[in-house]
Amino acid sequence: MPNPKFFSRLILLTGIITLQINYTTGQESSTGSNNQPEKVYSIKWVSQFPRESEKDKENNNLVSNLFPKQTVKKNWLSNLIFGRKQFALIRPVTVLAISPDSLWICDQGNGKIIKAFNGVGEITRFKNDKNIRFPSIVGSCFLPGHEILFTDSKLNKVFRFTPGNNILQVLNDTLTLDKPTGIAYSIVNKEIWVVETGAHRISVFNEKGELIKYIGHRGKGPGEFNFPTFIWIDKLGIIYVCDTLNFRIQVFDKTGELLSVFGEAGDALGDFARPKGIATDSYGNIYIADALFHNIQVFDKTGRLLSVFGSHGRDNEEFWMPVGLYIDNNDFIYVADSYNSRVQVFQLVVTE
Repeated sequence: MPNPKFFSRLILLTGIITLQINYTTGQESSTGSNNQPEKVYSIKWVSQFPRESEKDKENNNLVSNLFPKQTVKKNWLSNLIFGRKQFALIRPVTVLAISPDSLWICDQGNGKIIKAFNGVGEITRFKNDKNIRFPSIVGSCFLPGHEILFTDSKLNKVFRFTPGNNILQVLNDTLTLDKPTGIAYSIVNKEIWVVETGAHRISVFNEKGELIKYIGHRGKGPGEFNFPTFIWIDKLGIIYVCDTLNFRIQVFDKTGELLSVFGEAGDALGDFARPKGIATDSYGNIYIADALFHNIQVFDKTGRLLSVFGSHGRDNEEFWMPVGLYIDNNDFIYVADSYNSRVQVFQLVVTE
C-alpha cells in the first residue's frame, strides 16, 4: 500500500485537482514556517476535440472556450473545391499542439494524421501520396519550424512532413526499424530519439536521419528495457522513457547516461499497470498516462507521486485507455483519450 501521506496530498474537487507544494524546496508545506512562497498547482479541465454539443449545453463549468463547437453542416461545394471533409476520430493515440486551437492528431483507427483547427478536423493529405493509409501510426513529435515526425510500428519507419507543403518523406529509408513507437526531439543535442519497441532499445539519429547510436537492450536492470513505448525530452535535454512492461520510468541525461528509475507494477497510487504517454510541465513535474488505470499520474522530478486525475468513463475528466500526452509551453495538457475517440485538454494553473 502507498504511504498514507500520498493521500493527504491529494485534494480532489469537481473539475479541479489541487495540489499544494512548496515551490522553492519542492517539499510539502504544512506550517509555512520557512516563510517561502507556497505554490498551489491546479489542473483544470478545459475542453475536448471533437466537441459534443449536447454536453456543452449541459456543462456550465467550462474554464474557457478554446475549441468552438464543431460544425456539422455539410457544404458539398466547399468539400468539392477544397477537398475538406468533416472527420470523426476513431483511435487517437498521440497529439501535438501548435496552439490550443491547432492540433495534429495521430489517429490509429483511421490510419491518418488529422489536423484540427478551430474545432474542425480534416485529413492531412500528402501531395506525393494522397491516399496513403498508415496501418499502425503511433508516436509523433515536432522538429524546429513545426516540421512533424511520426512513426508507424507496422511499416517500421519514421516519416516526416512540414505542414503547408505536405510532402511526405521517410526519415532514413535505408534503415528498417523494429516496431518504432515513441519519438522525441532534443533541442539541446538536435537529435531524434526513436523507441524501437520490438528491439527493446532506443535509436538516436541526427536531424538528417543518420544513425548515431543505440541505447539499451532487453532486460530488467537499470538502463535495460522490456517493450518500451513512449518517450519525452524536456527543454534541458533530459530524456524520459516509459519502460512499459518493466512497469517503470527511466530517466536519462542528454548523452544517454541513466539518471534515475522509478515505478513498479501494482494497483496502488504511484504504481503502474500499462504506462504509455509521458510529458513534463514547465515546473519539471512528470505526467504519465496509464492505459489500464484510465488515469494520469503526476510525479515530481524525484519520482515522488504528487497527484492523480481521471478515472474510467466517458464524461469530462474521465478516460478510456488514454495513450499519448503532450504539454505545450503554456502548460496546457493534451490527452489522447483513445477509446473515447477524442482529445481532452487540461490546463495547469499555478497561484500563490
